[in-house]
Amino acid sequence: MTTLTIHPNRLAQYWALTKPRVTQLAVFCAVIGMFLATPDLPDWRLVVAGTIGIWLLASAAFAVNCLVEREIDSRMARTARRPLARGEITVLQTLVFSGVVGGLGMWVLYHFVNPLTMWLTFATFVGYAVIYTMILKPATPQNIVIGGLSGAMPPALGWAAIANDVPMQAWLLVLIIFIWTPPHFWALALYRRDDYARSGLPMLPITHGSAFTQFHVWLYTIALAATSTLPYAVGMSGLIYLCSAVILSGIFLWYAWQIYKHYSDLVARKTFTYSIVYLSLLFAALLVDHYFRF
Repeated sequence: MTTLTIHPNRLAQYWALTKPRVTQLAVFCAVIGMFLATPDLPDWRLVVAGTIGIWLLASAAFAVNCLVEREIDSRMARTARRPLARGEITVLQTLVFSGVVGGLGMWVLYHFVNPLTMWLTFATFVGYAVIYTMILKPATPQNIVIGGLSGAMPPALGWAAIANDVPMQAWLLVLIIFIWTPPHFWALALYRRDDYARSGLPMLPITHGSAFTQFHVWLYTIALAATSTLPYAVGMSGLIYLCSAVILSGIFLWYAWQIYKHYSDLVARKTFTYSIVYLSLLFAALLVDHYFRF
């Protein structure tokens, strides 16, 4: 009798296809949306099922992204070690993996959460894997801006999972991530500009120059600082969140000013790293404020 075994290294390769660190941040924002959707603690069964379903569909979308960009990834030092770029996983294997994982995610969301969440998450999958990855990213330096909506959707997905609705408050959270996306990615593109030049992608530092990109990082960070106060302005959050948003945005503005006026690759790298910390702490502050508002 023969037994089917999967080498641990192969499992690690499939895991890498899902871009786990990016997926974790997206799912974290979705879970925050779940808790904000109700004044009490949400139904734990919906939280678990929603988290699993959203995670699976996000993983499927990132696998398709890796598939489409495998040749581009092979030309960039930052991504050259990805399994598809190294030829360690085939196109067929990736398609099957994405199909199975994505299909399972849709099944979980439909049967254990609600159809609205399933369709919204599927639309997000299409927006990221098809519209952004296949159409926008290779066509325009505004790819991050236009395609940012799909990456900004997790809070709305989480909210829909609990409330079976997506009210204005959920879209405010989407707006925050939407405005956050350009300075986050352009900071990366600035210190990785040689990588992106080799890739052939029309990223803003390549098509319009570093100085132009630095200025737009500053402009979008100003817009983000203003947008981050909207939950307080509409009565969705209280002083805990407002104080947190002001402090976190103040630090982000300082980094963005350094990029604009005193640029170095080290500053851009630190800005990119802080942008992830910023979003995580901002959404954590929303959660704390939700239960301990004054």
